[in-house]
Amino acid sequence: MALPLPGELWAELCVEKRIFCSVLLFSWAVYLWEAFLARRQRKVYRTTTHVPWELGQIMDSETFEKSRLYQLDKSTFSFWSGLYSELEGTLILLCGGIPFLWNVSGQISGYAGFEPEYEIAQSLVFLLLATLFSAVTGLPWSLYNTFVIEEKHGFNQQTLGFFFKDAIKKFIVTQCILLPVTSLLLYIIKIGGDYFFIYAWLFTLVVSLVLVTIYADYIAPLFDKFIPLPEGELKQAIEMMAKSIDFPLTKIYVVEGSKRSSHSNAYFYGFFKNKRIVLFDTLLEDYSALNKDHPEGEDGEDDDTKSKVKSKKQGCKNEEVLAVLGHELGHWKLGHTIKNIVISQMNSFLCFFLFAVLIGQKELFAAFGFYETQPTLIGLMIIFQFIFSPYNEVLSFCLTVLSRRFEFQADAFAKELGKAKDLYSALIKLNKDNLGFPVSDWIFSMWHYSHPPLLERLQALKDAKQD
Repeated sequence: MALPLPGELWAELCVEKRIFCSVLLFSWAVYLWEAFLARRQRKVYRTTTHVPWELGQIMDSETFEKSRLYQLDKSTFSFWSGLYSELEGTLILLCGGIPFLWNVSGQISGYAGFEPEYEIAQSLVFLLLATLFSAVTGLPWSLYNTFVIEEKHGFNQQTLGFFFKDAIKKFIVTQCILLPVTSLLLYIIKIGGDYFFIYAWLFTLVVSLVLVTIYADYIAPLFDKFIPLPEGELKQAIEMMAKSIDFPLTKIYVVEGSKRSSHSNAYFYGFFKNKRIVLFDTLLEDYSALNKDHPEGEDGEDDDTKSKVKSKKQGCKNEEVLAVLGHELGHWKLGHTIKNIVISQMNSFLCFFLFAVLIGQKELFAAFGFYETQPTLIGLMIIFQFIFSPYNEVLSFCLTVLSRRFEFQADAFAKELGKAKDLYSALIKLNKDNLGFPVSDWIFSMWHYSHPPLLERLQALKDAKQD
């Protein structure tokens, strides 16, 4: 008797089973693709043990070896954490974890006096339990990453107590935002009628704009201390540069990023005529606590962070900081920020429209174990997280390609401001401070790097630097 072919077996499956199997197979296909790319990159880390000749002028052998080992450790950790995440997600789907948690949420909301028709209350309990589960299962990985890998390579500045206080605070703040926003979104979908997707999209647009506006002023200060950049040469130079390109700068802050990590960063935020610039103290050579022999916190903060004296200064000189900001302001001047917002909102509208088309398909719910009910929150999860997975992967790659293009354009803008030489040296310093490895597998780089590789950026700046 002949065995049935795979195609025949597939044809015999009901629609629900086909949907479920397709989601599971695609999830593993993506994981295997990512694992393949990571393996190629790890091979680069293992085999490139000497500074390539083209890097000889910008990176010493000691820093090169440190960055190689750091990135190798990070890649190995990413492999195991990714494998765990994929296995966990597969087991949850195969064992009916989503409908189980939904039923538990119904029981809890029932104990609180909410009958089954109060779907939003049950949805909020489900969301709380799901995020709690995710936080607990992810905690060991986060601890290992912070206190083993980052600690080993000199980046971690946190104590265990600070880590747990920070994690609890983040969880509480997240719930304070997530639960009310989700409840309003579900309510809008329920009462929105045939055009609910338009109202839902407008609501999420308003929420995203509000969060961007208030984040640095009200949310970020809950975790890090923001202080105004003191009066002086750097502040005056930043204000002059902002004025020269009509950037409506209102405030400049320094955030104590060194409390948790020695990685560097800078960004701007705000809408219309109310722009602010935020500089991490680790970016500033003159302000970084990591460059001081005896960094001391205020109000007992030194108990929460570790004092680590480095043999080399971290951060950039004022001229290099200005060059980095010239790059960041280039994103604003060239409209990259607006373009990203427009792309994001177009994608959001499309997803809500397709959600409206698909939400009535009972087979989608049945595929994940919901045979009698079709909760809106579960529909959002199934469609946005699982059904849209192929589309999300393609979109993510396209946005990565676009981001690299924007980065080159922002570098060119800084070059036009006469900052090519300083940006050139700043990129080298930041790469060293963050132990970035400048050699990449081309496929890994193409798929993952939202910023162009260091050598490509330096080459684009080189001619102007020499001038």
